[in-house]
Amino acid sequence: MKNFYQKGDVLTLTPAAAVASGTGCLFGASLFAIATTDVAAGVPGEFLAEGVVSVAKTSALAIATGDRLFWDPVNKCVNKTLTGQQCVGIAVADAANPSATVLMKMEVVTASAT
Repeated sequence: MKNFYQKGDVLTLTPAAAVASGTGCLFGASLFAIATTDVAAGVPGEFLAEGVVSVAKTSALAIATGDRLFWDPVNKCVNKTLTGQQCVGIAVADAANPSATVLMKMEVVTASAT
């Protein structure tokens, strides 16, 4: 196929701020990806953009399988706060309150109310 560029599971992206390996980053309004290595600000690096990942979550929050997860750019974790945050995935396993991480299928999901 002449117009195929790449698979899209790992993308080379340039973050505005440094991103530690295993930490998420929101590029623009809708592209969420996880750094595969430490990436310096303004330097292109590899980011996982598809798949199921263990991602940091708000510790004092119970999450159920199927919950939409929203990126909190200040705390560098996901939560269930719809207002002012971008949905970046869906929980594929329950995560207790308290716990540090949740298994998430990465995908941009637009809430029906927005």
